[in-house]
Amino acid sequence: MANEENLKSWSPGQSGNPNGRPKGSKNRSTIARKWLDSKEKFRNPITGEIELLTQEDINTLAQILKAREGDTPAYKALEDSAYGSPIQQIDQTIFEQPIFPDIDVSKDNGSKQDK
Repeated sequence: MANEENLKSWSPGQSGNPNGRPKGSKNRSTIARKWLDSKEKFRNPITGEIELLTQEDINTLAQILKAREGDTPAYKALEDSAYGSPIQQIDQTIFEQPIFPDIDVSKDNGSKQDK
């Protein structure tokens, strides 16, 4: 049986989470962007030179290196990232069903044809 106390609705203007997220706290995407933008001296695996690269650059270069070595999922991930993933296509097969299955339209039902 349902607990009647849980079925009561909120009062107008009342939040389901009154404390909520503390002010000033950052969400996960903000933190991820911060760390992906952090720079580091790193040997570019393509050019072989030491460069000051962001973590995002380092990860992208690693993905490119894997793709160049024949890793198909790495190549697909790069293509999707650069050009967007392909639009999902839906394969539809339509089977026509007669509206009136008892009527045979393949025969000449006594209609007169113009000669």
